[in-house]
Amino acid sequence: MSVDKAFFKKRVAKIKFSPVLKTGNEPNSHVIQSEFNAEKRAGVLKRMASDLGFSSCRIAKAGFLEEEAPKLESWLSHSHHGEMAYMENHFDMRLDPRLLVDNCRSVVTLAYSYFPEKKLFSEGEFKVSTYAYGSDYHKVLKKKLKQLLKDFQAATGEVGGRVFVDSAPVLEKAWAARNGTGWLGKHTNIVHPKHGSFFFLCEMLLDVELQADAPMTDHCGTCTRCIDACPTDAIFAPYQLDASRCISYLTIELKSSIPSEFAGKMDDWIFGCDVCQDVCPWNKKFSVVHQEPYFLPHPDLERMSVHDWKELTKDVFDDVFSSSAVKRTGYEGLKRNIRFATDGASSDSTPSSGNPA
Repeated sequence: MSVDKAFFKKRVAKIKFSPVLKTGNEPNSHVIQSEFNAEKRAGVLKRMASDLGFSSCRIAKAGFLEEEAPKLESWLSHSHHGEMAYMENHFDMRLDPRLLVDNCRSVVTLAYSYFPEKKLFSEGEFKVSTYAYGSDYHKVLKKKLKQLLKDFQAATGEVGGRVFVDSAPVLEKAWAARNGTGWLGKHTNIVHPKHGSFFFLCEMLLDVELQADAPMTDHCGTCTRCIDACPTDAIFAPYQLDASRCISYLTIELKSSIPSEFAGKMDDWIFGCDVCQDVCPWNKKFSVVHQEPYFLPHPDLERMSVHDWKELTKDVFDDVFSSSAVKRTGYEGLKRNIRFATDGASSDSTPSSGNPA
């Protein structure tokens, strides 16, 4: 198959990062323009976030996540994190952002839609999760966050802080539930009544006080569609996920061979999985199509047939996924996933992994 290189290079240019931002340790880093109180600063930040395309910007007061401590300890002790050893690191830091950023006073959660205008893959075809259709969200959103912090500093005075997109030990879903970005659904994703759950979460940890938002009521009710639909029974109880059984983990995070017990259960997913979100009534009714050009799929991804996937070469992989999150699993990892989805067999090929959190 041919690769439309001209289209790809034009749309997915290499993303350049802005200079390193203040950390909060510089002299006079806490000098804030006097006319901005906590409420006004929050309002300014939210308007700026909206201008950059974020669908939500919510705030919580920084502190210790006391209720999450025993949950995290239990989740780790039951090995629900599988081979994601990095989840065992920085336990205290995960529960208290003040240990991650000096003088942290506010945790800001931002949401950014990735819901596509159309799904690319039909029944019987190999499937890639919608979040990976376009360019790697880590780079796209990190650039936006840095611009947001820079603009916020210029508008309100010296503000110290750090921005994160899956790059630090932050319990993003716990903070998103606490500040009302949405509620924690039974599939353990954050759900918003007007946006569904097809959105990325990212954070700003700031050393200034911002008016905090209230949490949102849980609206899952008696629905268990996500639990019933999970092909591998990874959602073993409401609000309880065994990540080591999740197809997203098996096709992305797992470095060794996919266990044979999952043969015939992958539902043709070769990178990530959207099943629990696809069946959620809130997504069927309220998901908002993203407006981000960088998240548009590569044209050759749209044309991939089962035969194309099975005959995938390293050159085609590098062209189609050069700026994609699919690079996380690597060429050999993706080939392993394709083999397993085809006949339930996988070799010892090892996907690349590098989450430092």
